[in-house]
Amino acid sequence: MSMTLDEFTRSVDPRCLPRILQIQSGIYVQGSVYEMYGRECCLSNGDLIKVIEIRITRFIAKGSNGITVDLPLDYPGLFRMVKDRQPYCSIQEIAESLRISSHRLGHPVFYTADDLDHPDGTIKKGASFRITGLKTVEDHECVDCELAQSELKRRFALKLSVKGEFYECDDSQFYTLKELAEWKMSTGRTRTVTKVKSTHLKDDILPDPLEDYKGELTLTPVHEIQAIMKFRKDVVLIPPNLDVDVVDVTEQHDSAVFVQPLSLKDVFKKPMDTFPVVAEVIEKPWHVPEELAFICHSKQVVIQRAFEAKRVLASETRRGEQRRFLVPSSYKGRFKRRPREFPTAYDLERAQSSTEQLHVVATRAFESHYFQGQSPVQVGDQFLIKKKSTSSTGQGSENGEDKMADMLACMKIEGKSHKDVQIPMYLDGGFVEVIHDKRQYTIGDICHGFPLPFNVKVSVRDLAVKEDILAAASGLQVEEEITDPHLLVSTLDLSECWEVPVNRTKMTVQLQQKWEGPATGAEQPVGHAVVEEIGEDCYYNLRRYAVANLQPPPRPPKIKIKQPMVKPPRPNKPIPSSSPKSPHCNSPKPGSMASDTFPRLKRNTIAVSSERRSSIPPVFQPITVATVKSKDIPQEPEVDDLDDDSHEYEYIDEDELEFIRKKVQDATVLRSTVKGKQNTF
Repeated sequence: MSMTLDEFTRSVDPRCLPRILQIQSGIYVQGSVYEMYGRECCLSNGDLIKVIEIRITRFIAKGSNGITVDLPLDYPGLFRMVKDRQPYCSIQEIAESLRISSHRLGHPVFYTADDLDHPDGTIKKGASFRITGLKTVEDHECVDCELAQSELKRRFALKLSVKGEFYECDDSQFYTLKELAEWKMSTGRTRTVTKVKSTHLKDDILPDPLEDYKGELTLTPVHEIQAIMKFRKDVVLIPPNLDVDVVDVTEQHDSAVFVQPLSLKDVFKKPMDTFPVVAEVIEKPWHVPEELAFICHSKQVVIQRAFEAKRVLASETRRGEQRRFLVPSSYKGRFKRRPREFPTAYDLERAQSSTEQLHVVATRAFESHYFQGQSPVQVGDQFLIKKKSTSSTGQGSENGEDKMADMLACMKIEGKSHKDVQIPMYLDGGFVEVIHDKRQYTIGDICHGFPLPFNVKVSVRDLAVKEDILAAASGLQVEEEITDPHLLVSTLDLSECWEVPVNRTKMTVQLQQKWEGPATGAEQPVGHAVVEEIGEDCYYNLRRYAVANLQPPPRPPKIKIKQPMVKPPRPNKPIPSSSPKSPHCNSPKPGSMASDTFPRLKRNTIAVSSERRSSIPPVFQPITVATVKSKDIPQEPEVDDLDDDSHEYEYIDEDELEFIRKKVQDATVLRSTVKGKQNTF
């Protein structure tokens, strides 16, 4: 049955690709290749095309005020999703509409509108659960789930046939348009988002189309078909809005007649039953580790399987430029612990372990006036960290109840005794760990036995590799355990078999035929992994979601100062005397010194009238606000903060007065010398 190309694009399941289509009515569009942006626009009747991928190339964004703009996938901005208010009627609809994967972005979260019974228990109404993968249980297709709000990560399976009303949960994570197109677009639905941040540079030639827009945006995807035609090795791009009728003839034709060069990312997306497969190396990789050099010297390789490999992110602990590493779980080296540094007490709370007490030494002094019963921290104080508790501050709230602030309960070591103390979580101090453990650990022991990040140093290098790049590092901080897509690639004789990273290896292959396996009696291939050194861009891309749910440390309590405050009056300008300008006649009286000699006081400054410069006495006491009579002081209303005043009044420094006197005397002597008069001082 024939259908339009657009109907095929909207109805086909991406997991069923590739599909072979035959053109029923051709189309020819006049114009050069440059005018059509490289799209294939000449299709004849009877042509066969093999559709290998349907992807989103851009979005049409429509705002609430009627604005409509085209946004490319590389638009420099971050967006937050608005949950879809339209429910899903079954688990199968969720699995067919959204991309579910072991990747962290492929874990959609839903809640049920009613109680949902399953073999492992009951999901209560309103309880949220996360879908983490697809599997088959007793010939039934199911989805792996876990309760999103459970600390124990309770896991269960739901069959695709389960029906109900399932709604999306709120998602506070930020996404780029490329991530939304790859992971968060539901088949046949639009996506509503709000813009939260723009990374558009001011030096960019093109303006930001959403620069002044605030509000919700409805994203409608625009697709593009990637296809292969007979007798052509390159991939052609076909817009789905062409007026072409096609018919699906996948069952009548052999897809092997189409030559298809693939990247490692394309190979990774193949179904699991495709592997193991023999592949011809068309474009060899560049800048690969020495252990993977066999790929560059081989014409054919065997891709055994595709999988998500566990890797551990580690950074070199040194100041300045740091090296970043991806350490496989099969690393055979041994590590010893190194002291950790904690900039705040909140970091101490995060580093608490259920297996041992944390012993730290303070490197900065701190004393808090906000809490009752809180011991001041001095440099050199030692603490043993206990569990977190909650304590009341000494500041009362408006309704009479005490404010609550997070406190870290610990024991202060005083000689051979221990004293229970509490440290505020917002304490901006400094602590260094004291290490008592001299044992050696594997990378797996560290990830599962201690809270990350964790500081270590290689004590025994991995003897299975020629050069252990981790052993040369002075110290390492183990930061996070992640999953990364890999392919297990071997030679035809299985002499070499290594795990090849998909996202960091650029090469092109062509799949040829299914590999029949090793000869009878031969050993099965055992894959080896290599420690990778990655760049800063790759590191921050992998660490982007590491602390997405981490809450910031609590802020210190805000103290409101409510007390009457007075301002000294601003004295009037001195009235110049009509008598001759004799330095003896212009000497100020003690009672009038504040108003005659110093008309204006500011921080660390003093204004002196040019007519009175020669009349400053050699010695006098610092002038304070107390010299002003109380009856001349206007009363000000109560204020909450002293910072609301635009002036500050302080004692005048005696050394500064002496410096000013000296300057005035030197200026007077110079002026008297020029006029030919004798110095009167």
